[in-house]
Order: sequence, then structure tokens, then C-alpha cells
Amino acid sequence: MQLLRRCAPFCVLFAVLLPACGGDDETAANTDAADTVAQQNACPVDGCTIEITDVEKEGNELRVTWKTNFAPDFSKNHIHIYWDTYTADEVSNDAADRGETQGEWIPTGDYPEFVTEGAVSTTKRSSSTTLCVTASDRDHNVLDSSITDCYDVAELL
Repeated sequence: MQLLRRCAPFCVLFAVLLPACGGDDETAANTDAADTVAQQNACPVDGCTIEITDVEKEGNELRVTWKTNFAPDFSKNHIHIYWDTYTADEVSNDAADRGETQGEWIPTGDYPEFVTEGAVSTTKRSSSTTLCVTASDRDHNVLDSSITDCYDVAELL
């Protein structure tokens, strides 16, 4: 009986959390990022990922198409797009805390397409021919600088 009294708070917590921990066949079966994007902004356990799936010329700029495993929202977890003259650690508001000099990027919640502008305009690329993306939080701090995706756009410039 004494063991039951000590464990009771944990049993209640377990009973509340258990339904959220799996067994939802629809969520388990839905592994395609394009299908899950509308569901939530939170990152999955393996992190928020963005994959550039296509880039096309649009006038003097580039139309970038991507897919994610989260729902990008500018005021929450969103996308930082940048030229590869910078690293993911540099395109973060906390770059100095990461030991880096802050670079330039564009934050966006646009999905599934974005047209380059501002710091990622084709006129701002210097000699770079590669666009990159990474996920960041509402404070524009990159979530995990090891999770990036880059796309060579040389033939479009």
C-alpha cells in the first residue's frame, strides 16, 4: 500500500501521457513530409528538416521549392535561406555565442515555395552558386546547424 501511495503521482502522469506516446496508426503511417507539414510546427525527435526539391529561374531571381517535416511559421520554427558563403552557425541571431560572425540570410515561413530577395537575391550572392536552408526558432536562432540542405544553382545564374 505504501508503494502505491508513493507511485500514485507517477501513475496519473503515465496515464495522461500514454495516449500521446504512440499507438496512433494515422500518425505512424504518415511519414511523408509533404503530408505532415500542415499538422504541427514542432520539430520531430530527429530535428526540423528542410529539403530543397527544385529551383527554377524567375526573372532575375530564383523560385525555390522545398519540403519540410514541420509546418514553417515565421513567428515560430521557420526557415533560414542563405548563400553558402555563410555557414548555418553564422545565419543565426546567436552567431556570436557560437563563436561566429553573424552572416546574412532571409527568414521565411513561406511554404512550399520562396522567391529569392534581399540578402539571398541573386545580386547579393557574390561568387556563390549554392543556396542553403536550415531551420530556426522564433528568435532566429538556428535549431541545429548540422541539419542543412544546399542546392547548386550555377546553371540558373
